Amino acid sequence: MAQAAYALGVLTSILCAVLLIRSYRANRTPLLLWCSLCFVGLALNNVLLFADLFIVPQVSLELWRSVIALAALMLMLIGLIWEES
Repeated sequence: MAQAAYALGVLTSILCAVLLIRSYRANRTPLLLWCSLCFVGLALNNVLLFADLFIVPQVSLELWRSVIALAALMLMLIGLIWEES
């Protein structure tokens, strides 16, 4: 049951990233670009979380997940600061 919940989280985050990318391609709003890049990173983070817990549990991917999550959130922060100035 836990695998299904994590898989659903992965699919949801990928869907959010895809929808944001589609919206950016239609509107070309810079903030949508930053948000979509952030969500791509967060989706990758969720994929690595699923892999870490269920596919290769003997290998710790925690450092990679943390670096990717930090980079994704930094992209969002840069986008928000860039749009404000």
